[in-house]
Amino acid sequence: MNWYLKVLKQYADFNGRARRQEYWMFVLINIIFAIVAGILDSTFGTWGAIGGIYGLAMLIPSLAVGTRRLHDIGKSGWMLLIAFIPVIGIIWLIVLLATDSTIGSNQYGENPKNQ
Repeated sequence: MNWYLKVLKQYADFNGRARRQEYWMFVLINIIFAIVAGILDSTFGTWGAIGGIYGLAMLIPSLAVGTRRLHDIGKSGWMLLIAFIPVIGIIWLIVLLATDSTIGSNQYGENPKNQ
């Protein structure tokens, strides 16, 4: 949960680097909360309003942590757009997001594992 809160504290911070653990823990908790929002939507009959609001609220932090994650491997945040290439784009993006950090500092800052 600390990783999720860390990402929310850096709500629109597209600078710096994010560890794999920070990114994937945020994704996991985000999926859990989205499922809970979906259950609440079906329980209250709100036609996806709760899930939609949650999704919109998490859009910017998701883009920010994804950009910082790509910075950690030395890639530009614009590489998130590769997901728009049908089938192979999303697979390649997942591979990039699962890649280990570059050792030492890079153009985006110090390695967060060393801090």
